[in-house]
Amino acid sequence: MRPVTLDLPRIEQLMLGQDAAEHFLDLHTGEVLSLATGQPKPGSEEKYQVQPDRYLAIEPLGLEERLALRQAFLFGLHDAAAHSLLSLALAGRKPLRSFDYQLESLPRVRQAWLTYQQQRIREHALEWLQMQGLELAQQREPRA
Repeated sequence: MRPVTLDLPRIEQLMLGQDAAEHFLDLHTGEVLSLATGQPKPGSEEKYQVQPDRYLAIEPLGLEERLALRQAFLFGLHDAAAHSLLSLALAGRKPLRSFDYQLESLPRVRQAWLTYQQQRIREHALEWLQMQGLELAQQREPRA
């Protein structure tokens, strides 16, 4: 694996996002490129030094993955009332929106959800990088 310096929190955010833009990781610089729908893919306009493997698409989690993440959270939730309320939200119409709406009335559970989601998306992003043959560059310790 080769080390790459990149903005891991940005990649995590994009994996959770639902915007219409396409996002790519530049494997040479570690920069994240965002393109509006219809714009040419990065590197497609290069005439002489075409590098098709330089840009890696960052795919957001799909609906099924988002639902599974919330269901896994509920599996470990020990608040019976909140569990019931959030389970009903996931079983209903527009489950993601309903789940988030119900969390607004449960501040402690909402905070637990945000912490859980952050941990899981970090794991997902690191696994994705590893599957791409990449590893994060180690940051140097500041000198005392």
